[in-house]
Amino acid sequence: MPTQPTKDSTLKFTCFGVLIGLFFVFILWSYFILTNEMTFSINCLHQIHSQFFFLWIIDMMPVIFGFTGYFAGKYIHFQISHLSQLLTEENQRSSRTHDFVEKLIKDEAFSDVLLVDDNDTLSKSLINLRDTLRKNKDEAQQRKKEDDQRNWISEGLAKFGDILRNNNNKIKELTETLIQNLVKYINANQGAIYILNDTDPDNQFFEMTACYAYDKKKFADKRIEWNDGLIGACALEKDIIVLTDIPDSYLEITSGLGKANPRCLILVPLLNNEDLHGVIEIASFSEFQNYEINFLKTLTENIASTLSSVKINIRTAQLLKESQEQALILAAQEEQMRQNMEELKSIQEEAARQAEKFISFTNSVNHTLIRAEYDPDGTLIYANTKFINKLGYNGNAEVEGKHISMFVNKKDRDWFEPLWEELSHGGRHFEGDIKHVTKQGNDLWTMATYTCVRKDDGNVDKILFLAMDTTEQKILSLDFQGQVNALNHSSIKAEFNTSGKFIDSNELYHQELGYTEAELKEKTIFDLVYKDDIDYFRNLWKDVISDIPRTDQIRKVCKNNVVVYLRGTFSGVKNMYGELEKVILVANNITKEKEMETETEKQTFQLKLQEEKLRMITRELAKQLEEAKDEMKFQFREIERIKIRNERTLEGALDAIITINKVGNIEFFNHAAELLWDITKKEAIGQPIKILFPDQTLQNNDFIRTFINSDEPKIIGERKEVKIKNKSGAEFNVLILLSEAKVEQEITYTAFIQRIEIELF
Repeated sequence: MPTQPTKDSTLKFTCFGVLIGLFFVFILWSYFILTNEMTFSINCLHQIHSQFFFLWIIDMMPVIFGFTGYFAGKYIHFQISHLSQLLTEENQRSSRTHDFVEKLIKDEAFSDVLLVDDNDTLSKSLINLRDTLRKNKDEAQQRKKEDDQRNWISEGLAKFGDILRNNNNKIKELTETLIQNLVKYINANQGAIYILNDTDPDNQFFEMTACYAYDKKKFADKRIEWNDGLIGACALEKDIIVLTDIPDSYLEITSGLGKANPRCLILVPLLNNEDLHGVIEIASFSEFQNYEINFLKTLTENIASTLSSVKINIRTAQLLKESQEQALILAAQEEQMRQNMEELKSIQEEAARQAEKFISFTNSVNHTLIRAEYDPDGTLIYANTKFINKLGYNGNAEVEGKHISMFVNKKDRDWFEPLWEELSHGGRHFEGDIKHVTKQGNDLWTMATYTCVRKDDGNVDKILFLAMDTTEQKILSLDFQGQVNALNHSSIKAEFNTSGKFIDSNELYHQELGYTEAELKEKTIFDLVYKDDIDYFRNLWKDVISDIPRTDQIRKVCKNNVVVYLRGTFSGVKNMYGELEKVILVANNITKEKEMETETEKQTFQLKLQEEKLRMITRELAKQLEEAKDEMKFQFREIERIKIRNERTLEGALDAIITINKVGNIEFFNHAAELLWDITKKEAIGQPIKILFPDQTLQNNDFIRTFINSDEPKIIGERKEVKIKNKSGAEFNVLILLSEAKVEQEITYTAFIQRIEIELF
């Protein structure tokens, strides 16, 4: 406690003030005496006071300073007393505050602080601190609870992530391990996994691949149809179902103490990108908490992703084993499916806006097709502009109300009138070529359709005529037909498929060779070639099916074993896709000419025998060289086609795929691999495979060490988990499966890489 001030301090300040005043007066006297060169004395003082009257006022300074010191002492005495009182009150307040803080330190945050007045901000702050500590304590407990739940979820996801990585080769073993560990981890009692069997898209169903109850593994052959029961409802809704009111007959949990119904049942769909792979069903005596449900939801997404990856790996392996024909069939099926989907989408969209677009459709038909409508008796009730223009009329007034016979040639009425009679009584629609007569008497050929439009009662309301003008095409067709007939009468003509199988021929071909059409259909063109010319003809045929037309002489054997000579041209015919579909032969019989030539050759044979031998040797060598070149070209094209097809198949795979040669350099690097390593295909091709793995993995992992070392045997057919690094230096774990391909002396290795990803929340 501070010492209380006394009245002595007031006296001290008064005396001190008087002394200061005296000192000041003395200094001024001395100053004036010295400046006036006077000697200090009473007379001297009287003299300077006489000269400077204000010195009398200066002489009063000891009194003035004395009073000033007195009042200063009184003021200081008052201030010290007031501060002493404030200090005492502050000490008391500090003591109470100290006690309160001590209680807060001891976690006794339930005592109150007495407010001295409304301005005691410290007390208010301490009370706010107490309330805040109470709130923080409650929040800390809640956070601890939430952290425990999150840790439980994280540990569970990590645990099941290891299970998914280590047991992802067989679905049945994987599901058995999952359900056993899952029931135990969430302290449930029973559980089962139902996997969707979508082998037959028209008959999908769920089959129980694993179940678990009270540490006893049960193998059950249980099948649940689509949309059947709770499993079907969960699959249909693609959402979690939680039941707390379970019927007595639905499920029983059996233990050593007896049987009882579970209190809670949860069904969780196995979804991956909205694709359903199955349903997990778990029963428990206790209700599931929200964090447990969230854990199951996250875990099932990881399970579904793994199941999806396993299926994709199986399908990828199947794709690698498929032959060239299977790949073509698959491409055709995919194209057909795409077209079907596009057609279905088009039909659905058309059905939705059919009413709105009817007028637009009618206008489009009128702009593109010849259109008319007739009564069942044949009277024209409507004709569009194309109908009027094509038939040479000037307007509707000239055609409407006229009978259909006005537009049909008299020569065609014998077959057209029975057709119209059948249509007017509701017969089948007609599609085909129809010839009309224009106003000017010209022929108008059309590709036409007559269709009955019925009333609600089924009777014919009217007959719709739609057509396209094919006059020019018909004229060309007739001209082409005439040329073909002329060709058939003047030249030998036959058609074969690309393998040489007989398709069709004209009468001259049958006459020259003596075979009937039925007999020719059992043969190929190679069966009719003279045996000495078969090798030469095979080379000629290779050129033809390679889209190189050939004109040459051919010796053929007739049915009676007579050899005839034909000079002809082989030409390939392509289909709409640019692929060679068949080969046409157009030829003439030159047997007589050839016999005359042969006779001449016999006469000069002896003279040119040596020259002929040399020429034959040269021709044979040239023919063998040409054949070898053609064979090499054919094989090269086949190899290139197979290689391109396989590369495109692998390029679209979801997993990263890398192929290296026997010295360890990268030869193939698909799009998924570019995304995984963050490098482009151009940067990777031709580089050593070791650039894709960190140094630690190269040194410590035997699987990778043998993979990059060309001298060591590779670990083939085993899935291994290794660490890789991308272009930016980030490292992460992947699963790698290595396969070997050996073609003659060339060996390549292909790695299938799947990134390991586990979502925690």
